[in-house]
Amino acid sequence: MNYLLYILLGLTAGICSGIFGIGGGTILIPALVFLFGLTQHQAQGTTLAIMVPPIGLLAALRYYYSGNVKLGMAGFICLGFFIGGLIGAHLIQNVGDLALKRVFGIFLAIIAVRMIIGK
Repeated sequence: MNYLLYILLGLTAGICSGIFGIGGGTILIPALVFLFGLTQHQAQGTTLAIMVPPIGLLAALRYYYSGNVKLGMAGFICLGFFIGGLIGAHLIQNVGDLALKRVFGIFLAIIAVRMIIGK
């Protein structure tokens, strides 16, 4: 059942990546920490493994050798992220620049508050 949740997270991150040009640091890491209970190190290492080809290979290996990568989780999230990126890029094409900036700013503010208070 977790596999479906991992794919859903990947889809969400991929859609946001397609819409906002973001994903790893602003969606995947907080979700892995807050929703899936990973440590910050595990979330960062797993996120790098998701984006390995070829973006984070060396960094992901460093996290992996320290035991901070959840490979199974990363694989399924990567699948969803791949498809979600295409969906998000398609959905955002007719949204105005100002609206996009405002939604993105609100999203970042919410994430910032959650990270600061640690909940």
